[in-house]
Amino acid sequence: MAQVHPTAVVHPGARLHDTVEVGPFSVIGPQVVIGAGTRIGPHVVIEGRTTLGERNHLFQFCSVGAAPQDLKYAGEDTELVIGDENQIREFVTVNLGTVAGGGATRLGHRNLLLANSHIAHDCIVGNEVLLANGAALAGHVTVEDSVKISGLVAVHQFTRLGRYAFISGGSMVTMDVPPYCTVQGDRATLVGLNTVGLERGGFTEEQIGRVKEAYRILFRSKLGLQDALAQLRGELSGHPEVEHLVRFVETSKRGVTR
Repeated sequence: MAQVHPTAVVHPGARLHDTVEVGPFSVIGPQVVIGAGTRIGPHVVIEGRTTLGERNHLFQFCSVGAAPQDLKYAGEDTELVIGDENQIREFVTVNLGTVAGGGATRLGHRNLLLANSHIAHDCIVGNEVLLANGAALAGHVTVEDSVKISGLVAVHQFTRLGRYAFISGGSMVTMDVPPYCTVQGDRATLVGLNTVGLERGGFTEEQIGRVKEAYRILFRSKLGLQDALAQLRGELSGHPEVEHLVRFVETSKRGVTR
């Protein structure tokens, strides 16, 4: 049986793996599923149709699976799906999805959500993402793998953050942030590449060199965007790190941060 503190309230319909630990005064709702090795600290609330994978750690006072903060939400059966080995710190809030947004909010594996950060309805967050203290994702935001979001950052709804992007503290992000890039400021703008993140992510010198050249062509040359993309396809095609950047820019709906 799961180790549930006597003061915790776990609905009989909840499904907890035998190795789950639930701390004092936590509340777990009837549609919750929690995987092996997950630790639920004291005063945690998990509600809605929420699925937690294995070896997650939820710290005191976080709220997971609450109704979306969306005036259009009318109690529809939507869900929150969280992967494995995530750390969800104090006072973090992660909401269910909405019908209009596909019905699900999704969080991948090995993410770190620091105190007071927020993931709104219908967000899709990848793996090894960091949300620092007070960072907030509005609804329908997509965050690719290995993105670092600094403290007090706000990300506009429907915005995408590309893999290995770095968002500097206090930034207001209103347009898509290209992969590998660093942005900062109110209405954030590009300030360079996240080369430290690429090195830590195992990119080779050759790969980083190609990313630098792609960045120069896209954002530092005098070419128009379509001409720059055509040059990239001609000169650097066949390299996955560059092709991912090209696809990201080509498929942007909000426009790309410049």
